[in-house]
Amino acid sequence: MRVVVTGGAGFIGSHLVTALLAAGDDVTALDNLHRGDRSRVPPAARFIEGDIRDATTVEAAIAGAEVVYHLAAQSNVMGAISDRRYSFTTNVAGTFALLESAAKSGVRRFVFASSREVYGEPASLPVAETAQLLARNPYGASKVAGEAYCRAWAQAGGLHCSILRFANVYGPGDRARVIPLWLERASAGEDLEVYGGDQVLDFVPVSTTVDSLLKAGACDLDGPVNVASGKGTTLVALSDRILTLVGGRSRLVRRPPRSAEVVRFVADVSRMRSGLGIEPPDDPLAALSELAAHAGAG
Repeated sequence: MRVVVTGGAGFIGSHLVTALLAAGDDVTALDNLHRGDRSRVPPAARFIEGDIRDATTVEAAIAGAEVVYHLAAQSNVMGAISDRRYSFTTNVAGTFALLESAAKSGVRRFVFASSREVYGEPASLPVAETAQLLARNPYGASKVAGEAYCRAWAQAGGLHCSILRFANVYGPGDRARVIPLWLERASAGEDLEVYGGDQVLDFVPVSTTVDSLLKAGACDLDGPVNVASGKGTTLVALSDRILTLVGGRSRLVRRPPRSAEVVRFVADVSRMRSGLGIEPPDDPLAALSELAAHAGAG
């Protein structure tokens, strides 16, 4: 099967490209390397350095593709705040350009990587896919818009769209988010900083995320699906676990909370189980020990 992965040189995208190649697919990775790293893309994949906002590049990349996995995005909440224009043009206009080209090219299935940020601060936990979308930052708002365009193209006919709402994904190759940042700081003997400290978040390993993408690309699943562990982890508990794994004399230091960040999120994973056949991990942080070993070696 010929597939395209936008953001294929990024954290999740590169893991997906590797899995698709292992399944025997013909894979094209499209990435503008804004956050991606060309060295992450396996040599067996075709790599195109280009921007999803450029229609010519997009049309050339997806010509003849059966499935498009759309992961390219400004995927960092604080980065989306500091550069709102890039976030909007990439996450909204870029998604529009991809959908338009995918429909014209006869793509059979379009899988959109959305985020738990579409919910904003939920009224209650766990959060089901039917909950109201009340994004509280530009990143979440851009994903709400992207989902709306996916539904519009699906309703127009000819393009099946699946929407996956990722919780806090972590794993090898991630950077500039809480787990890799804290592992680096703890390994260097530096204090861990938390903004607020009352957060309860839903962490999910990248392996579960990739499994969900592969399943979504192979089935006609309707409606959005949360991809998460379904278990809440406080950032205080996360810091304790990291400090225990790494050792040393680092401490957790609290800073004033940042208003753009969601404080509490735990997903209802019933649809992930029933629709994709994926069981969440018993211990969502089980992969931390391997990451901590690598951080210490570095």
